[in-house]
Amino acid sequence: MNLTNFNQSDRCELFSCPERTVSSAVYILLYVCSSAVVLLIVCGNMLVIISVFHFKQLHTPTNTLVLSLAVSDFLVGIFVMPILLIWIIESCWIFGKVFCSIYWLISSLLSVSTYTVAQIAVDRYLALSNPFLYMKIFSVKITRVIIVFNWCVVVTYNIALLYCNGNFTSFAMCPGECILPLNEVWTVIDLICSFIFPCSVIMILYTRVFVIAKKHATAIRELNNHTRLKTQKMTLHSMKSERKAAKVLGILVSVFLLCLLPYFITSLLFYVIELQVETFRKVLITLYLNSIINPFIYALFYPWFRKCIKLIIMLKILQTDSALINVL
Repeated sequence: MNLTNFNQSDRCELFSCPERTVSSAVYILLYVCSSAVVLLIVCGNMLVIISVFHFKQLHTPTNTLVLSLAVSDFLVGIFVMPILLIWIIESCWIFGKVFCSIYWLISSLLSVSTYTVAQIAVDRYLALSNPFLYMKIFSVKITRVIIVFNWCVVVTYNIALLYCNGNFTSFAMCPGECILPLNEVWTVIDLICSFIFPCSVIMILYTRVFVIAKKHATAIRELNNHTRLKTQKMTLHSMKSERKAAKVLGILVSVFLLCLLPYFITSLLFYVIELQVETFRKVLITLYLNSIINPFIYALFYPWFRKCIKLIIMLKILQTDSALINVL
């Protein structure tokens, strides 16, 4: 958020801590609900991480990207959501100046998620548009290298963003304030790098994915009308699998964009209509709401995930050769 147009007294007035007006019962209830949200994020994404990491059948390039997304969501649940929820409940930043910088650096995990979803879009597009080339070039090992590169680039970018905007040097900070003060240049750079570019890639590629999926649906109907030779059955099964994967991941991407839009719209309108900072803080929740939704999407649409949950809860993953259990 760009705060360069505010002088020090204005900033302190904006971020002064209001007195708590809710009753003790409501106050406790808010913390209980917040704890439940954090627990859902952590446990849900931990189940995804264990499932993809443990069962060898799930070691595919696409699932490796899903694993990366689950790891970033898990870290959000551990390090970001608890602090954000306390910040909102207290209506005040109570963790000090140094931890404010650390908080915004850890929040860069959102950018990791954004670019991971963009990579999933690229993965699905290549798998559907040129499946033979995809199977030949893309392996789990190559995907892991891409993921590590993605994490390194995003973390480096966010360190540079904080450093160039004074968050690693001394700057005046009012009580209750923890807002990233971006100058005009970095505001535009961050908007392009964190939102416009990755979201454009996601939307363009998924438009292409659904066009290709529609063509595949037509081809499947034509195959159904002919003699079912063995090779035709294999082709039919492969095309259906790819279409289903594209559909599920399309839902995941759509939900992700819906969670992302309110924050960036609010950021752009902050100075135009002079929104309250309290409103902006609450909109931050929508950024991380996706972290709790993703595991439910997997549970609803992926039979293998439901089977993995059952095996994990029953502790069957502790058995010898449990990694070789058929979960597909």
